[in-house]
Amino acid sequence: MNVNDAPLPGGARLAPVLRLRDGLCSNEMDWLTEEVPVALEFNGISHAVMLATPMDLEDFALGFSLSEGLLDHASDLYDCEVLACAEGLTVSMEVSSRCFARLKQRRRTLAGRTGCGICGTECLEQVLRPAPRVRPGPPIRSTAVARAMHGMRERQVLGQATGATHAAAWCGPVGEVRLVREDVGRHNALDKLIGALARAGIEAHGGFIAITSRASVEMVQKAAVAGVPLLAAVSAPTQLAAQTAHHAGMCLAGLARQGNLVVYAHPQHMVLDTKD
Repeated sequence: MNVNDAPLPGGARLAPVLRLRDGLCSNEMDWLTEEVPVALEFNGISHAVMLATPMDLEDFALGFSLSEGLLDHASDLYDCEVLACAEGLTVSMEVSSRCFARLKQRRRTLAGRTGCGICGTECLEQVLRPAPRVRPGPPIRSTAVARAMHGMRERQVLGQATGATHAAAWCGPVGEVRLVREDVGRHNALDKLIGALARAGIEAHGGFIAITSRASVEMVQKAAVAGVPLLAAVSAPTQLAAQTAHHAGMCLAGLARQGNLVVYAHPQHMVLDTKD
């Protein structure tokens, strides 16, 4: 199907490009992922401005609020509305007075670059906040991780169209992909997934999370807040991420590609399917 006849995927726009392929040049139309400023507003006060892909923003707002410790439970979010303006989008949230009072005490404002996890934090304690302890689940087989990575790629609609987005997927114990969210930012994609799980009332502990990026410490912290016993990443983690996963009791796997992987924390929670 010609790209001009293709349905417009959410979060992408067509743009003219000059393509060089196999030594031949051609003028074509191609999909580009949208990236817009998204302001997160709590009870009428702007708290964070992030660059994000403008889809699943209700999920993003709730997931960000939970993973950053701004809200304790999904029930602390009373209302959420996405509003358009000339500069971008505003997600206006009405939250509980308890959480709003705590948010004001933090006096934290984020001005986020794409995928930036700690922009605007005011002190080291906010960056290196301890991850919650994760309740261990049943061991996950390495074949389940391989299945999850394959299934996640197949369900990256926006990524397949543009080649410019990250994805985060919640997967069942045998690797079946049940929920996927995409964004130009890896943190945003994970926040969208966490928010989608919370909005649906899904117990994240019953599966694991797969991501298309490296496992930085912020990704481990967010996954721990979600309560998943395993985070599997396409790329390698940092040393701090592995240390954080160890302290949180979370199994952390990286370099999960083509059936291969490396376990960096709590290998007892994974069964490696070998050829022996």
